[in-house]
Amino acid sequence: MTRKFWKRTEPLDHPELDHAELARLLPAPSAPRMTPDRQLLFEEHLLNEIRTSAPGAKAGAPVRPVRPARPVRRALLIGVPVTAAALTAVFAVGALTQGGGPARPGLVEASVVKVEAGSTVQLVSTVQQIADAATRRPTPEPKPGQYIYINSKVSFMSASHNFDTGEEKTWVQPLHQREVWKSPDGREGWLDEPGYQDEGGITLDHDGPHSKPVNGKDIPGEAPVHLSYDWLKAQPTNPDALLKSIYATDSASANRDQRAFREIRSIIGEQLVPARTAAALYRAAAKIPGVVVVENSQDAAGRTGLALARLDPQYGERLELVFDRTTFAYLGSRGVQVKEFGGVKPGTVTERTAILDRAVVDAQKTRPTKGGTA
Repeated sequence: MTRKFWKRTEPLDHPELDHAELARLLPAPSAPRMTPDRQLLFEEHLLNEIRTSAPGAKAGAPVRPVRPARPVRRALLIGVPVTAAALTAVFAVGALTQGGGPARPGLVEASVVKVEAGSTVQLVSTVQQIADAATRRPTPEPKPGQYIYINSKVSFMSASHNFDTGEEKTWVQPLHQREVWKSPDGREGWLDEPGYQDEGGITLDHDGPHSKPVNGKDIPGEAPVHLSYDWLKAQPTNPDALLKSIYATDSASANRDQRAFREIRSIIGEQLVPARTAAALYRAAAKIPGVVVVENSQDAAGRTGLALARLDPQYGERLELVFDRTTFAYLGSRGVQVKEFGGVKPGTVTERTAILDRAVVDAQKTRPTKGGTA
């Protein structure tokens, strides 16, 4: 699972949209603080609704072009209802981010690296080494009642937009800790990400308040059981069949290759993958059109390695899955802007993750003992 805070705060200046009247009719936001993931998802959804379903302008009037926004990444992979309170919160977000400063306190400027060209020359041999290492690597078997624990360091991008000057600036979150606990069936879990979630963390239970709609209507993104350990264990270990199964998890046809590559990153990033399935998963990744090897990459912990990478042709961002050069273990991921898009310059590091611990524990909010890492 992965997330990216891509904040697009376009001005809500449609002539027929009466903000004051709408704000008067909507109830006040609920007391619990909305998480950044939900907030950004609502914001993008609302902007899309305004662009596509707002009353049309007068005939002959010039139409202001709208640049396509980079899609919101599934962070918690949980569905949330579009409630009136949520829409009210979105308007508040727009008001708070109209200045030229960072969208969230504590953000820092994104780093810029030299963009190294990828190649398919060593793709087959590199994937073979990664897959062979995965097959040999011992993997603990979670028992009923136990939880899969992932401890990582992460940093994702946000963008500020000055409505007065039109200036856009790219920011990233400071590197911070993210801990996730998941049951093998994917129906129970906990997320603790200090500063980015409610204090003490939030439930990821399939029927928890953050994941189950109260009005029967979801924005796409409900926690899919297909990312669970049990689902992975039941998948075919033939790379072609597994890739077909991964494609089937997302019915959207647009940019389906990049979606599949990101799905694989989500699986290996915050899940425990059975050894044979992991090997098949890496071989499946190499079969996605556009996947290349980048000889030099770096995870969020500063560990260098080689990467399986794919450029998103729509948004110009390359996602890199970083592996240790010696053990071929998965270290983390990096996003690098290769082609300018939305004011984001080439070489900008758009995201960084690093897996520090991966283990099986007996309960939520408990951490593995020394030597318990998978």
